[in-house]
Parts: sequence; structure tokens; C-alpha cells
Amino acid sequence: MGKVVLVTGVARQLGGRFVRRIQRDPQVDRVIAVDAVAPEHHLGGADFIQADIRQPGIARVLAETAADTVVHLDVTAMALGSGSRTTVKETNVIGTMQLLGACQKSPNVKRLVVKSSTNVYGSAPRDPAVFTETTPPKSLPSGGFAKDTVEVEGYVRGFARRRPDVAVCVLRFANILGPTTDTPLASYFALPVLPTVFGYDPRLQFVHEDDVIEVLRIASHEPARGTLNSGTFNIAGDGVLLLSQCSRRLGRPTVPLLLPAVTWAGSLVRTLGMTDFSPEQIRLLTHGRVVSTVQMRETLGFRPKYTTAETFADFARSQGPGLVPPEAVAGAVDRLAALPPLAGAGRPPTQSANSTQSAN
Repeated sequence: MGKVVLVTGVARQLGGRFVRRIQRDPQVDRVIAVDAVAPEHHLGGADFIQADIRQPGIARVLAETAADTVVHLDVTAMALGSGSRTTVKETNVIGTMQLLGACQKSPNVKRLVVKSSTNVYGSAPRDPAVFTETTPPKSLPSGGFAKDTVEVEGYVRGFARRRPDVAVCVLRFANILGPTTDTPLASYFALPVLPTVFGYDPRLQFVHEDDVIEVLRIASHEPARGTLNSGTFNIAGDGVLLLSQCSRRLGRPTVPLLLPAVTWAGSLVRTLGMTDFSPEQIRLLTHGRVVSTVQMRETLGFRPKYTTAETFADFARSQGPGLVPPEAVAGAVDRLAALPPLAGAGRPPTQSANSTQSAN
């Protein structure tokens, strides 16, 4: 008998893609796709079960299907359809609690893979230059998706203690981008003009949606020789990009604003329904965040196909031309940088370790 894999969050593009990919693996005999709403995309030969993981009924689904592998992808920052932030939080936190409770009762479950985020580290002015999996955040996230992920990981650690016979793998993804990505940061980069925080140029990391699918697939199987696919792993493409580099490559002009004005602008664009410009995203666009991927390579044995720069380039191609050709934006920035400083000009604001300048 092959593996029986249960996947949550399949109504989203990422979940649908993973379902279609994992069922092609020869070790997989059956894939159970679960979500509270029916997906608009096809799921190949997977069996779709409409179930809300926030409800106790998910335990019955797990028992009836005899799933031995659970891939929990229903931990997200964006509401699906007309859903609200409250619904998202309930699914992330309450849904995870119910799912873990069901897994704890099931004698069949032998492997659990959880989609998490590097948001658990937060973004603060005194952050280290690079986070490892064991680096504690300087200040725990106080709200939004970042706080959800902290709570989710706490429940997962509790489950791992109660069921030491289950291999648990938590994947902390950097900002996911790609042609079909639907994330708050993708929505931000889709704005015609990008509001930025005056005096800061944060470092950012990205992971391509194709690499997300592949590392989820690897984590769902027995480890290859010399690797271990249980534990917590940062997942990101090689290298970093500055926010200014991102804007130039998109051909999007930026509007540097003082931090209070950025917060006001965030409230405005949320009201207009343009993007989720949350406080945690503002902190990311102020201080940035960079994580180490040594464990991803050496322990998990995964090497992303796309670097951070290549991921962003693929995303940028899907966005079409910006208001200004990228070459013109880069040329204007270079000319401004070459101008002599104004007499009596003050020193620029102090930047954090995650806001340092580098060459384009």
C-alpha cells in the first residue's frame, strides 16, 4: 500500500498545485484534498472533501480516510474570496488546534508537514543581520498573520511532544512570489506607486512558488539517505534584494514617507481594498528580514531552483510593464546618487542591520 496524504487549504492556488503534484509521486496511493469551500481549479485525481478544519468533523475525515501523512497548508495571511481577517485568524489558529487534535487521536498519522512563515521572527530595528531557526525574535509579533504563525508553531511543538512517534516538519517560508502568488507583499508590489519608509531600504528574501511545491513534496516523504525531514527549517532562495532594487526592476516609482505617513497610507489603501498594508508589513518594509538557509540545504537536503533575484524577476515578468521603464528608474536613481550633498544637510536616519545599502 502506498501513502495516503491529506492536504488542507486546497481551495487556494498553492494548495491546488501541491495536490496535483504530490499525486504523481509513485509512493503516493491516494490524496485527500480538504477545504471549507470547493476549489475553482481542478485537483487531478484527488478526492475532495468539503470540510472546515475549525470544526471537530475534521477528526472523522482523518479517521475515515486513514491518512498517514498530513500536509497543513491552510495557514495563510490572505482571506479567500469575501472572507475577513477574523475568519483567517480562526482558520489559522482554531483550525490548526482542531487538526492537531484529530492527528493526535489517529493511530495512522506518521508524518505532519506544516506551512509556516519567517514572519515568526518579526521585524525590529535591533534584529540580527541573519536569523537562524533557533534565533529568538527581539520582540514577538503583536498581531496579524505573524502572531498567528507564532501561535500555530506553539501548538505544533505541543503536538510533537505528545506524539513523538510522528515525524513533524515545520517549513518557515520567506516571502512567496511567483506568477500566480496571492500574498500581501505581491499585492503591495502590484501598486502603481510604492509607498516606502523614508530613510530605510530593507533587505528582502523571496522563495519561488515552484520551490515551495517541491520542498513540500520532499518533506512529505521519508527522508533521503543522509538527510532528515523533521524539525523546523527556513526556506528561502539564495541572496537578498533591497526594496529599492525591487522597485527599479518592476519599473514602479516609490514615494518615501515618514513612518506616521506610511501608517496612514496603509490605512488608506486597506480602506480602498487595494492591498493588505498591515502593521507587520510596514515593519517588514522598514527593517526587512533575512534568514539562514544552512539547515534547509545540509539537513533537509533541499536546494531551491530559483534565487531571490530570479524569483523576483519571474514575478516581475508576470506583472507587465510599470509606469516607468526600469532602465529609466535606475538611471534617475544613479544620477541622483551622483549629486553632491546639500550644504548643511543633516546625516541620514540611522538604519538597522536589516536596512543596509548594497550595490544593485
